[in-house]
Amino acid sequence: MNDFIKSHGLGNDYIVLDSKKINFKLSKKNIARICHRNYGVGSDGILLLVESKKANFGLRIFNPDGSEAEKSGNGLRIFSKFLYDYKYTKKKKFTIQTKGGLVESEVILKDNKASVVKIAMGKATFDSSKIPVKSKKKYLVQEQIKVKDQTFIYTSVSVGNPHCVIFLNKISNNYPIKYGEAIEKHRLFPKKTNVQFAQVLSKNKVRIEIWERGAGYTLASGSSSCAVVSAGLKLGLLGNKVKVLMPGGSLSIEIDKDYNITMKGPVEQICSGKLIF
Repeated sequence: MNDFIKSHGLGNDYIVLDSKKINFKLSKKNIARICHRNYGVGSDGILLLVESKKANFGLRIFNPDGSEAEKSGNGLRIFSKFLYDYKYTKKKKFTIQTKGGLVESEVILKDNKASVVKIAMGKATFDSSKIPVKSKKKYLVQEQIKVKDQTFIYTSVSVGNPHCVIFLNKISNNYPIKYGEAIEKHRLFPKKTNVQFAQVLSKNKVRIEIWERGAGYTLASGSSSCAVVSAGLKLGLLGNKVKVLMPGGSLSIEIDKDYNITMKGPVEQICSGKLIF
């Protein structure tokens, strides 16, 4: 009982649990304990396998603070590897239901293990009511937001979870570390928001720094990559096939004219073990 797998996608690490194989409640206190870097296993979140009536598998995603996320790109790749490697499925293509919608996953093998995963992430939306954002405007594209000593121009978008994308001429990790939490918890965002600072290098290449809702500064994020490319396409800054560079590594994002997004990237298992409660 209480078996866990820990894997990472570009340094963004998650613990995977099967709801049928744990004998404790995933309370906020227990989630925080498990995710703690000093007193627990340590991770950017927990992925919980649950049953689904709409897809092959169901997934719940918990942040280290105990809050629940709608979707995670790196989490979905990690979860897909877990499902295939631990023989929950023999198929290389399958569907996963998240709170942020249903996605399609395809595993690419190396030495008979899933090493790269391709996810059809769904469709991006800029509709303020669906993100959600507190505004009378239907779309918040190139709008101003003031936090601390700075005013930024941002675009709000959802890829199943909320994002605030800020394009700058030059970025560093100072931006998310200094301003990320204030933007995440800004009154504009009733369910809080993920935050990305992005620097366009070319039509098919962008560099980003990330503040993840409920987790903080993050080395990489799949949904953040999708959000930045969606906003970049909307603004005419990026094309349909984009390489997203992050401190933890890079992802390949494809997006069509209707803002349907496909993400492709690596995943690697770190360790496995048993949780003691």
